[in-house]
Amino acid sequence: MTKKATPKYGLKVINAGFLTLLQDAGRIQVMHQGLASGGAMDRHAWAWANRLLGNAYNTPSLEITFGGLQLESQVTTRIAVTGAEVSFTLNGTPQPLWSGINVMPGDKLQLGAAKTGLRSYLAVSGGFTVPQKLGGSCATLTREGTGGQDETGKKVAQGDLLPCNALSTKDLKKPLFKVPAENIPNYQQPLMLDVILGAQVDRFPAASLACFFNEAYRISPQTDRMGARLDGPALEVIGEKLISEGISLGAIQVTADGQPIILLNDRQTIGGYPKLGAVTPLSLDALAQRLPGSEVRFNAVSLYQAQLAEREFLQFFKN
Repeated sequence: MTKKATPKYGLKVINAGFLTLLQDAGRIQVMHQGLASGGAMDRHAWAWANRLLGNAYNTPSLEITFGGLQLESQVTTRIAVTGAEVSFTLNGTPQPLWSGINVMPGDKLQLGAAKTGLRSYLAVSGGFTVPQKLGGSCATLTREGTGGQDETGKKVAQGDLLPCNALSTKDLKKPLFKVPAENIPNYQQPLMLDVILGAQVDRFPAASLACFFNEAYRISPQTDRMGARLDGPALEVIGEKLISEGISLGAIQVTADGQPIILLNDRQTIGGYPKLGAVTPLSLDALAQRLPGSEVRFNAVSLYQAQLAEREFLQFFKN
């Protein structure tokens, strides 16, 4: 067996923080293999980090949950940090978020704890040079043992060297860009999630639907990349038990205790609980930045409205 070459240059991990993962846009056409899509939980912040650097849409970046990441650069490059409001320093000097930053060999980067929001995204010019083989993605899924730097699903750890290419002096002199203030979300504002009603909505009596769309729920501490569990008024479900079937991103399952669960990027691929509908992808981006205990409400939208908003999002970032 040929020994895998060790990367020589990149960003060295001094402290990996609570949870840091290599993520891109996620896997496609793998659910029939029992594999989840994975990918960045907040595509909006992740996509902006890459766009600031001129990277293609599916470029691998870091997803940092709760901050705490410390890196030392071994290359001349450019980075951008978006998402949660964290203190961000370069050699101890505060740096702006949602903006391109030039980095030199020996520079030390540090992200503090999140003040608002939950997940930060760090992109590097040209992206991290890691395999994107399975489903065209490097998405790290620790449960499945897929993706990441060595394709075994390991999270980023202290001592890792995250490989990336150096920028030329000419490239380093190009203008630095920042995200317009109106495009930076406020992760503290009340959250209204758009929902497309599903084929099993007839299993929920009118009183249950009225409750779901008029009452507030709170994000449970039992929430992770697989699903957002909600605490609130219990929903009545009628009808016989369902046969397990494929589950889409954002599907709202209602369990036996009547509490909804919004299934997220690392969800299981099949399930048998009734599904009221699905939260739209753009709303999931906002949900990804809310802490346990945060209040959420729901708003019904048409499939056409959701498709139009998603098309506009992808056209903007893919161009």
